[in-house]
Amino acid sequence: MTDLKFEKPIKAIYAKIDELKKLNLESGMNLEKEIESFEKQAEEYQKEIYSKLSIEDKLLIARHSDRPNFLEYMNLMCEDFIEFHGDRMGCDDRAIIGGLAKLDGKPIMFVGTQKGKNTKENLEYNFGMPQPQGYRKAMRLFEHASKFGIPIVTLVDTPGAYPGISAEATGQGIAIAMNLRDMAKLKVPVISVITGEGCSGGALGIAVANEVLMLEYAYYTVISPEGCASILWRDSSLAATAAEALKISAQDLLKLNIIDGIVKEPMGGAHNNHQEMADNLKKAILDSLKKYSKMSATKLKEQRYNKYRAMGEFIEQ
Repeated sequence: MTDLKFEKPIKAIYAKIDELKKLNLESGMNLEKEIESFEKQAEEYQKEIYSKLSIEDKLLIARHSDRPNFLEYMNLMCEDFIEFHGDRMGCDDRAIIGGLAKLDGKPIMFVGTQKGKNTKENLEYNFGMPQPQGYRKAMRLFEHASKFGIPIVTLVDTPGAYPGISAEATGQGIAIAMNLRDMAKLKVPVISVITGEGCSGGALGIAVANEVLMLEYAYYTVISPEGCASILWRDSSLAATAAEALKISAQDLLKLNIIDGIVKEPMGGAHNNHQEMADNLKKAILDSLKKYSKMSATKLKEQRYNKYRAMGEFIEQ
């Protein structure tokens, strides 16, 4: 596992604790009290560090390569996940994966962006950057779920839609725009969760929902901090300054009513305990779905429409 810079002192303490435990076993000395004391100190130190994280630190956590990805969440919290392939136009974009699964026995259509854990996987999933074919596949699955009355959950973790020439040539902007339009018309509850990076239209293209949640250290933004800094100051190294101004953290976005809730991460971030993170996410999804399960199709569409119309502040002159 890759250690983040602010995690290194904590990791060093836990390494010492492991040494004490080994000595305790091998020497026959009773070091339980010392071990317990060190563990308590390490836990308190970790809580202190994570209570004072900067936006730059949160960006590092959100982008951590060991955070659970879409398929890992499917394995950890769902039963009987069946992946659906293709946009029915000849392509199957692997940056977006979706299919039917059961959550506590309830059928749900899950769709999400997928990142890899190594170079081979990242090439297969295009680093989690969808092309138009991926958005068309997602919309096909959304419409399938809507037709049969199946709730929809999307998990978003993408640095943005693929910006290459091939994507533009095959209608990237149109594909995302059509998703925004057609997701607003879906007749079933839609819950979207930003699990890591939520950048630009690449994220919004599968995140028009009745309720939008964010993991504690995820971020959601109209443009990446590096991209914003490059445009404003011609210097991508000022990404942290841009991130602070953009108000992209879960805590800031909840205050601004852009999102509807924050899903707590395990101490140290989702990358430190995949199962606990999956359990927290599962509970949050089930709680959210319960709110909308008895709404009619008309009410669901009205609620979704009003949610987005209410965002932002306007001054009339």
